[in-house]
Amino acid sequence: MEQARARDAATPLPYASAHGPEQGGRGQPARPLIPEQARGEHTHSEPPAPRTVQRHSVRGQILEALRTALVDGELIPGEVYSAPVLGERFGVSATPVREAMQQLSIEGAVEVIPNRGFRVAVRSARELAELAEVRAMIEVPVMLRLARTVPAARWAALRPLADATAATAATGDRAAYAKTDRAFHRAVLTLSGNQQLVMVADDLHRRSQWPLTSAPVMRRAELVADAAEHMALLEALAAQDLAVVQSLVREHFTGAEA
Repeated sequence: MEQARARDAATPLPYASAHGPEQGGRGQPARPLIPEQARGEHTHSEPPAPRTVQRHSVRGQILEALRTALVDGELIPGEVYSAPVLGERFGVSATPVREAMQQLSIEGAVEVIPNRGFRVAVRSARELAELAEVRAMIEVPVMLRLARTVPAARWAALRPLADATAATAATGDRAAYAKTDRAFHRAVLTLSGNQQLVMVADDLHRRSQWPLTSAPVMRRAELVADAAEHMALLEALAAQDLAVVQSLVREHFTGAEA
């Protein structure tokens, strides 16, 4: 297959103009856009696309499962986990687990331990405070600008997302709440039209949700109070109450979600 790909790459494809197939030299017949040999090789030598999609799908599912385990405290800070052992737990091979863990290492959730596996990061209260400070520096100015420019009807459209955070908070499921919480904040920031901002803020948000202790107690009352701030924020944004918006955002970042 590799030799077939090399021959395909080495065979230049004729230029397809807006007026049809390129003609050869004077008096020469038009050449086809894709040579017959290259077309046949591509058909018989390329692997089926669903196989690649399936592999990436498994890796994505494992990544989400590991993120949930981090939020729930199932992956204990300071402990080392091997890819084969986690693979057995999820019923997959070690490969997608390693790929997912590599992504988590980039995000700062785990540390690669050569020949052993991955150690879950041990976090401090100072780190959480720093994350809250950075989030406020990024998002408060954006929220204030949106409060001045976005019509009230647009904020009303986000109420179902705020309701979803309240519903999951009432269950006490910290991992489920973490997902709906991030979905709400992403929707708000998306109104800025700056996708880079949305991605950076979402990464900081996810990191702020990792627990401090090895066995965190999911305090439902704190999650409910945190979710209630979402609706209050929407109301302040719709009313263009800049002082309340700024106060709510700063307090929200240092609240129960961390």
